[in-house]
Amino acid sequence: MAVVKPDSGVREALEDRDPNSLNQHVQIVWDDIIGEPEGARSPECAWRVSNVCFKHARNWCYTVLAVLIAPPCALLLGCGFACLAFEQIWCTAPCLRCVKIYFASLRTMVQSCMAATVVPTAEAVGHVCRHIRVNFRRDAADERDMLVV
Repeated sequence: MAVVKPDSGVREALEDRDPNSLNQHVQIVWDDIIGEPEGARSPECAWRVSNVCFKHARNWCYTVLAVLIAPPCALLLGCGFACLAFEQIWCTAPCLRCVKIYFASLRTMVQSCMAATVVPTAEAVGHVCRHIRVNFRRDAADERDMLVV
């Protein structure tokens, strides 16, 4: 009888179930949740029993929830993300592309109008304002500021 070895890529995928570190904020290890300061210590046997109870309850409850609820959740999430992808691919992206095409000529017209009217006006105002100097002195009286043109 031949022994079939599992593919190493599959084994790696099963070992690292969070390769993109999506759930680093979920700390469910005893040392990350429970810590007794120096002044408040429970007996060693209570600490160890509590630790064991925590680990077994966490593992048992998570396993039951994962077996019972994870497959329906995965089904719903898969359908939800499929709908989201469909909407983005077939509705939103083509609609945005149409808007870009339709408004390209309007953009060119607005740029031409701005270049013909607003730019010369702004340059003229800038030329006039370029020579304005404002001098603020601390030793001057509070009721008047000096404006030197």
